[in-house]
Amino acid sequence: LGTPPIASLPNARHHPRREAWAWPTFSRMAVDRATLLDCAKKLAICLAYIAVSTALIRFNKYLMDEGRFPFSMALTAMHMTVSSVFCLVGYFVKPQAFPGMESTAGKRLTVLKWFVPIGIAFAISLYTSNQAYIYCNVTFLQFLKEGNVVITFLMSVAAGLQVMTRLRASNIVWVITGSCLAVSGEVHFMWIGFFFQVVSQFAECSRAVMGEHVLTGAGLKLDPLSYTMFISPTCLVVLLVGNLLEWNPDIPKAFSEWWPVLLPNACMAFLLNLLVATVIKEISAVGFILTGVVKDIVVVLFSAVVMGETVSVSQAFGFALTLAGVFFWSLAKVDPDNSVVRRAEWLLGDQRKEAAA
Repeated sequence: LGTPPIASLPNARHHPRREAWAWPTFSRMAVDRATLLDCAKKLAICLAYIAVSTALIRFNKYLMDEGRFPFSMALTAMHMTVSSVFCLVGYFVKPQAFPGMESTAGKRLTVLKWFVPIGIAFAISLYTSNQAYIYCNVTFLQFLKEGNVVITFLMSVAAGLQVMTRLRASNIVWVITGSCLAVSGEVHFMWIGFFFQVVSQFAECSRAVMGEHVLTGAGLKLDPLSYTMFISPTCLVVLLVGNLLEWNPDIPKAFSEWWPVLLPNACMAFLLNLLVATVIKEISAVGFILTGVVKDIVVVLFSAVVMGETVSVSQAFGFALTLAGVFFWSLAKVDPDNSVVRRAEWLLGDQRKEAAA
């Protein structure tokens, strides 16, 4: 305050502090505003994903009760049926909302090559995830999901997309240790539920990695609606085969009784599919997994506080340890030059290859 503008100072053109006093240009202000709007948009997408995913998890858990609709394969098939119908109707009503359909014209074999494995992984993920609700409570399943960051990274290493270092290996041990503590503290542990959940996580991480490549690379230029339109029928075919193999004659009776509840559940699943594709496209597969970590925290708190599910002391400690490990993983990913990350690398003897000047 009280300092005259640079322009009024003698020899202002050569004043050494001219740059420090320069007023922001309209172009800089426009860039900053655009950046803030982009960040706000991505934050809103992530919050919407967290809210819808949390609601659907509790909704599915409610439906999978023995006295309601405990048919995970049929439930996921309904989800994909509604998604397919909504996408087809939307495409015929407003095809311009599906720009990916036009950009993939003449590339359908390439599309098929990617969406067959993605659809299979998605179907496995949906079925096994819902099946796990029969045997385990939601809180325990969310503890297990903290390992998704590690699974995704290991898959990327196997594909040659990432490099294993001592720091990353130590971080993996850190996350696994916390997850093991959380799992070992489960009062009502069941191996079958644990198995279903682990299979679901491997399938989900595979889908996320392949989905990122399709949405951001592979020359397909797919948007979330076109992505959902391709993946829903592919996944539905896999689920229909599964339903034929394990058909239960009680399904029609249960459906006739619970369809008023199943329909909004399927609509919510369609909305979640769109949000998943949007998060992966706007942020990345790793960003999707990290957003899932925040969602897991919300689900655990809601399940423990509101739904009254039991959380032991060792589980709470293991969950906190795992979250700390995932946070450090995120820090090393987003800000590799952070002093904490650099110190950890030095302690572990990691020699980082600096980029040539």
